[in-house]
Amino acid sequence: MLPPPMMAAPYLETDMHAWLCENPTGIDALTWKELPTPQPKAGEVLLEIKAASLNFPDILIVQNKYQMKPPLPFVPGSEYAGIVQAVGEGVTHLKVGQAVACLSGTGGFGTHTLAPAALCMPLPQGFPMVDAAAFIMIYATSYHALVDRAQLTAGETVLVLGAAGGVGTAAIQIAKAMGAKVIAAASTQEKCDLCKKIGADATINYATENLREAIKALTDGKGPDVIYDPVGGDFAEPAFRSIAWRGRYLVVGFASGPIPALPFNLALLKGASIVGVFWGDFAKREPKANAAMMMELAKWYGQGKIKPVINRAMPMAELKIAYEHMGSRGVMGKLVMVN
Repeated sequence: MLPPPMMAAPYLETDMHAWLCENPTGIDALTWKELPTPQPKAGEVLLEIKAASLNFPDILIVQNKYQMKPPLPFVPGSEYAGIVQAVGEGVTHLKVGQAVACLSGTGGFGTHTLAPAALCMPLPQGFPMVDAAAFIMIYATSYHALVDRAQLTAGETVLVLGAAGGVGTAAIQIAKAMGAKVIAAASTQEKCDLCKKIGADATINYATENLREAIKALTDGKGPDVIYDPVGGDFAEPAFRSIAWRGRYLVVGFASGPIPALPFNLALLKGASIVGVFWGDFAKREPKANAAMMMELAKWYGQGKIKPVINRAMPMAELKIAYEHMGSRGVMGKLVMVN
């Protein structure tokens, strides 16, 4: 039986609640527990969590399938937004009462968490918590991919695979903000309609159309200059075979499961590049560039150029239902859990 929703839990100095993963065998092993509220150490802040989004790595990490394997027990929830309750030694850029968003890999699915201060993004006044909790991962990944790695320019054509998901919807918005033509590929007509609604110039329904033929028709045989692929699997090779001369194929992730193997001769024949996108490591290795990117994205949000597509906001108590919904591949945009 699920616990009652924690919709209005007051801040308590003595305890907190969180979904605890003590054995990473899947979502059924998560339990809602009362835990002592920790105090921030040097470089940390204590956050009262207002909202946390569900991302693909959050599914993998509780199944012990993600590349990062936190020590047990841990609280999943990679991305969240909340209010600073206490600051640790040496933290000077954040203060108690400040609203922030954070992507730290774990800790988000609870009422409170300790967050590395360096990873906290101060929020402009009036930035909604649900949007903030769904912001960093999808926009940072997509901006890093399209702007930094692909060097996308206005007038180029971008094909977005898995376009109705979190990073896919972000990629559509960023590519359009940069003046590109966007072709969005998704698995249902409903998903294609959503992509059109948020700015895609054209759509391809995998279920009813031949991907290569549709790409050829929509690009007058030239092919897309940039392919944004967070899916992997069976569509990777036909998409790459359709790429334009000097095209850039962005390897973003493998949401479908299988990791594709592409014949190298295809890159040779098209003069094309296969470009890896690992925003997490970019943020660690190039923190100044990442901070500048996040400031630019916050500005774009304020200007209305980008806005997270929220599939639904659900009480934190319904996390297991949210996991099941995301696992069914029916989600368009982002799922957000709220306290």
